[in-house]
Amino acid sequence: MSNPCQQCGACCAFFRVSFYWSEAEPFLGGTVPPPLTEKISPQHVAMRGTLHTPVRCTALQGTVGAAAGCGIYPQRPSPCRELEPWAADGRPSDKCNRARAAHGLPPLDPRQDNPQRPDTPLPRAA
Repeated sequence: MSNPCQQCGACCAFFRVSFYWSEAEPFLGGTVPPPLTEKISPQHVAMRGTLHTPVRCTALQGTVGAAAGCGIYPQRPSPCRELEPWAADGRPSDKCNRARAAHGLPPLDPRQDNPQRPDTPLPRAA
């Protein structure tokens, strides 16, 4: 199943993205490009564009809902990594669907190809 996170972009234009500053510190192994962040406290930074309305992360490229994606997807911060479109059991994420609704997009359907769904039998040992 394709990854809606690299097509939709609704969460990138809905949620504040704040995280511990070390994620943007290359010396400490951080991967988020520091120029794309702004300091919000001694311990936290946020992705530029996510602190004020209208929210639009500076790393977001394209048009929300049509063809949008993160320009730093492999380097994205932990809040972005943690926001999954589906739960482990295949149910759509409430956060994801809330962001989609704010942009007039339909909710995600449950995943039908998820092996962790409770109604999917486990493979038998050979």
